Amino acid sequence: METGKIHSIESMGLVDGPGIRTVLFFQGCALRCRYCHNPDTWQMEGGREMSVEQVMKMLRRYRPYYGETGGLTCSGGEPLLQPAFLTELFRTCKKEGISTCLDTAGYGNGDYEELLSYTDLVIWDIKHHKPEAYHRLTGGLIRTPQNFLEAVKKAEVPLWVRHVVVPGLTDGEEHIRSLGAYIRNIPKVERIELLPYHVMGVEKYHVMGIPYTLEGVPPMEKDRTERLQALIQTAAGK
Repeated sequence: METGKIHSIESMGLVDGPGIRTVLFFQGCALRCRYCHNPDTWQMEGGREMSVEQVMKMLRRYRPYYGETGGLTCSGGEPLLQPAFLTELFRTCKKEGISTCLDTAGYGNGDYEELLSYTDLVIWDIKHHKPEAYHRLTGGLIRTPQNFLEAVKKAEVPLWVRHVVVPGLTDGEEHIRSLGAYIRNIPKVERIELLPYHVMGVEKYHVMGIPYTLEGVPPMEKDRTERLQALIQTAAGK
């Protein structure tokens, strides 16, 4: 039986997918997003090792709270870096009638076909839709999440799209319109959410001795986030 490295668990989450959900935060991420508030998830070392059966025992306990729409959400870190464990976990959930949601930046490797056949919903954190800006923001290559998106399209899995808006970085109106136009061409997008940048994770960088490149950037204002949310909805035809 497969085992996975788990950073933390939220027993009853309300924002990471429909209904009440157990959220499993995976250890490990290959990206280094400038605004990441969980640098403690980056390394594969650390975390709690859990088997699929250990996770399932927990889910069975919480199952009465899920109702018709709730279930399991796997987030991170980046769940796609532990594909064998993730796939077996989702396969087992589907056998037991538990809804599955994958919250991901799409930064993994390999063939996603089997995994996506057991996935009810993908929450895709789109970092940027232009190659150079994507690399500057994350240190990664945009073709990796593009390959994942193509697999999601082929599997016809519904999508929620999320994007973090950072003052002076990803909050320009031209950028938001362009991103909305990009999303307009993605099928089965059920929801678009702009997430306002916050500074709650900055202290982790200080404690861990990691330079924080957005030092001094203020949190995103709620009113401006709401205006940009309306803008992207219009541009995406939602």
